[in-house]
Amino acid sequence: MRHNKIRIIGIDPGLAATGIAILDVAGNKYLPIYCGCIITIKNKKIHQRLKEIYNEINKIILDYSPDCLAIEDIFFSINVKTALNVGQARGISILACSENNIEIFEYTPLQVKQAIVGYGRATKLQIKYMLKAILGVEDNFFPKEDDAWDAMAIAICHANNYKFENKIKELVE
Repeated sequence: MRHNKIRIIGIDPGLAATGIAILDVAGNKYLPIYCGCIITIKNKKIHQRLKEIYNEINKIILDYSPDCLAIEDIFFSINVKTALNVGQARGISILACSENNIEIFEYTPLQVKQAIVGYGRATKLQIKYMLKAILGVEDNFFPKEDDAWDAMAIAICHANNYKFENKIKELVE
């Protein structure tokens, strides 16, 4: 942690696209630093795609030096193959951060939507609208992939949770 500032890496894991966001939180200000996706080629073998995700996350960690990881927790899916692939990408993401001594926090999709919109069944459009309002950015800050937007939402969810927990600690001490 840097003098009253925390840098969060938010990750929305996926095999085809892993959303990555870097968010600085200084007091009540959210400063978006980076927002993008790691896109893997579908016709590559799964182990090659996972290695690519791992290597890219490591590069981003080295470039931005985050203090902590906020990552989406596994949700139950009807499509078992998709759930397994997301789980593998999630595991690789957690491993990359763990090997770099980054503290890890997990949030469900419901928690993220509630933190951003205040409603657990919010639509992608509602989330995008609120992200732009919270961060004070234009549409062109975000890439077109929803995964990047989701990664920033996960980072903000953690920022809100982190600030809340610190306020509670201050009151208790």
